[in-house]
Amino acid sequence: MSDEMTELKMRLEEAFAAATKLYQARGFQRRIGFGRKPALVNVDLANAWTRPGNPFSCDDIDEQIIPGVQQLLEACRANGHLVVHVTTCYQNTDRNDPHTDMGLWHHKIPVEAVDQADTELWAIDSRIAPIEGEHVLIKKRASAFHGTYLAGYLRSAGIDTILVTGVTATACVRATICDGLADGFRPIAVKECIGDRIPGAVDWNLFDIDAKFADVVPVDQCVDYLNTVKRWND
Repeated sequence: MSDEMTELKMRLEEAFAAATKLYQARGFQRRIGFGRKPALVNVDLANAWTRPGNPFSCDDIDEQIIPGVQQLLEACRANGHLVVHVTTCYQNTDRNDPHTDMGLWHHKIPVEAVDQADTELWAIDSRIAPIEGEHVLIKKRASAFHGTYLAGYLRSAGIDTILVTGVTATACVRATICDGLADGFRPIAVKECIGDRIPGAVDWNLFDIDAKFADVVPVDQCVDYLNTVKRWND
C-alpha cells in the first residue's frame, strides 16, 4: 500500500470514529439482521467492470472481490439459495438519438461503452459465471430494482434477505441496497465483495451504508449464514 493510501485510510478511520459517536448518539447504525430466506444479488460483475482496459474497470477485482463471490456462490449452490447476476447494457448507444435506452445517464458517464451488441462486454465474468437455474437480469439504470422486475421476482420466491455484492460502491451497489430496503428486503452488504474505481470510495460508502441502509457483514459470516440458515428455520 502506498504512503498516500495509508494516510487516506488513517484519515478515514479518524473520521469514522468521530461519525460513529455522532450516529450512535442519534440512534443510527441499528442492525437489520439476517432474515429467513436469502438471495445473492451480484451487481455488475460483468467483463466491462471486472476486466482491465474498460472505462468501468474497477480495483481489487482479482485479489478480493472474485474470490469472495466464489465463496458465496459455492455456499448458495450447495444449499439451494437463489442467485441473481445483474449486468448493464444498451440497445441504442447513439448519444444523438433522443430515443436511446440510455436515458440521460450518458450525459454524466460513458454508458455508451456497454453496447448490447458486444455480448462479451456485458457477460458475467467467467470466473463467477451463472450456472443453470441462476438468473441474469439486465438493468438500464444504477439500481438493480429501478425499472426492473427484480422485486417481484424475489417476492415470488419468498425472499426476505438480499446479500449484495459487486460494483460500484458509490453507484450501482449503493442504489441497489437503498432500493432493496425501500422495497422491503433486508439488505446485507458483503464487505469484501464490493468495489469501486476511486481510492477511499469503498470504505466511505460502506461506512455510510452501514449507518443508514444495510448491515455491512464480512464474507465469512455471510457464508456461514448461507450454510446454516435452513437449520435455523427448521
